[in-house]
Amino acid sequence: MDEFTWRVGGPQGGGIETAATLFARAVAKGGWWVATKREYHSNIMGRHSYLDVRLSRKPVAAFRGKVDMLVALDGETLARHLDEIRSGGVLLYDPRVLELTVHKLPMLDHRVAEVLSERFGKLDPSLKDLLAAYVESGVQPLPYPFEEVADRIGAELGVPSLQARRTLNTIAVAASLHFLGFPLEPLREALALQFRGKVLELNQKVAEAVYREEVPRLSFQLHLNGYGPGRVYLTGAQAAALGKLAGGLRFQTYYPISPATDESTYLEAHTAFTGADVAVVQTEDEIAAVTMAVGAALTGARAATATSGPGFSLMAEGMGFAGMIEAPLVVTLYQRGGPSTGLPTRTEQGDLMFAIRGGHGEYPRIVLASGDIEDAFLDAQKALAWAWRYQTVVVHLLDKFLASMAQSLPKEALKVLSLDGEKRLTPRREGFGPYERYAPSEDGISPFIPLGTPGGFYWMTSDEHDLEGHITEDVVLREYQMEKRMRKLEAARREIPLEDQYTLYRDGEVLVLGWGTVKGTLLEALDRLPGVGYLHLRLLWPFPEIGALLEGKRLVTVEHNYSGQLADLVQQETLKRVDHRIVKYNGRPITLEEAVGALEQVLAGKAPERLVLRKGV
Repeated sequence: MDEFTWRVGGPQGGGIETAATLFARAVAKGGWWVATKREYHSNIMGRHSYLDVRLSRKPVAAFRGKVDMLVALDGETLARHLDEIRSGGVLLYDPRVLELTVHKLPMLDHRVAEVLSERFGKLDPSLKDLLAAYVESGVQPLPYPFEEVADRIGAELGVPSLQARRTLNTIAVAASLHFLGFPLEPLREALALQFRGKVLELNQKVAEAVYREEVPRLSFQLHLNGYGPGRVYLTGAQAAALGKLAGGLRFQTYYPISPATDESTYLEAHTAFTGADVAVVQTEDEIAAVTMAVGAALTGARAATATSGPGFSLMAEGMGFAGMIEAPLVVTLYQRGGPSTGLPTRTEQGDLMFAIRGGHGEYPRIVLASGDIEDAFLDAQKALAWAWRYQTVVVHLLDKFLASMAQSLPKEALKVLSLDGEKRLTPRREGFGPYERYAPSEDGISPFIPLGTPGGFYWMTSDEHDLEGHITEDVVLREYQMEKRMRKLEAARREIPLEDQYTLYRDGEVLVLGWGTVKGTLLEALDRLPGVGYLHLRLLWPFPEIGALLEGKRLVTVEHNYSGQLADLVQQETLKRVDHRIVKYNGRPITLEEAVGALEQVLAGKAPERLVLRKGV
């Protein structure tokens, strides 16, 4: 077996994220490359959530539509994931749920219930009906009484039933691995990373007790894949946080918002890292977050803030202020489903044009987007360096899928980059006087003087200003300042290495263009699509000069938004028409099978100009 996908589903707040983390870490300790996808409801407790762990003998970043093993921690999981286990796969479930019917699943959406009623020709199908459908599709059912096992093991250990049942996630993982023939020791190591003290001791004893049980062996087994030391397991939000630390971050602000909060809380928990010297401040709102970060930058500290769409809206004026006074500022924007509150815990790439144009008036900003977890780490460093090099706003785009996705990486992938080039004023040795903060410069970048630097001062205002910062409405000075500021974009386009702007992974008569987290899916899809090329964009503004690469190609864009914002941008900047827009906007990431199927339609000449992908639970 070269690859395997394990899914666990259950109620939000029921420990399923811990279960997936334990499974992923255990198999990673066993030498497998892993990637984890998290799909969760926006309420705090009760509604259905699930996580996929895909493991492979080689690095992996894409996810399949069907899984090899589904672990159902409640009855709703059986109802929601019917038809999502491959033929020959396994369903691990608690037989108690078979006593339920669809209408006795209190959190199940009415639409799903209606679909099931129509499918089975019954007003209220039973879960026994659903189980029969699983079996008919070639799925092997494995009844496993999770709660009874927890109670029995708890009694053996002298632990109250309520406490023992808190280990259901560990029981589910241990049972899954035991069924698959995977050794216990990697799970012990994973438990030691997840828990501490008496909680660790209890979960280890529970796992050992599960492994002592006789269980049926599956026809396919999950063996150790050697051992690869020196790997790390990170989410995208964690990688971005660590990248900021590696890039010299000194000050981070945030106001809690999904999914961006994960980055800042991770930073808060790791400010004691060796070499880290950073303050993290939770502010009263997003307006305070952005302006406080600007203030920190003016003192000479590398500063950033992190938010999602609604927060970014509130930050627009503060970003414009940074653009006017030429303050270095990084805004990490985690995209989620919009508009308004929209889908706060689901993925989207709907903020591209907002990131490029959001706000009133025009000022230079740099927009880059990360495609995977390694990119998130490296791009966070680059964003800080570019903000200081060009004395402007840098918007670092990630999406919810990348934020909550986890992946195993070799430690050597997390490189600390040597990036500099900022212009700072040499303090005066003698005297004290006004300073031409906005002095003429061919590249638009004037020397910067942090507030409090001895030997000079200047005025700072959100109004248009002269070279020293005095308010002005003079037409000549207005033209000078606008042109000076905007020249930074041309300087950035010249100076930023091409490999940081885009990567042509393969050329082809059909050329796919993508950005963000479609990267991993499309790169794996190429293996099945001869004649298809892929151009991945990282720098979205200033837009790279890619026109020559598009000549004579049938162009396709793949995006997580409704309109095809990248396609619009490509056409605007290159005057090359995009032939097909493949889009998905239901909040769920594009699966490998969806990408391959859509591009096969393009190759066969059967694809419409706009092709909507609709898979998702």
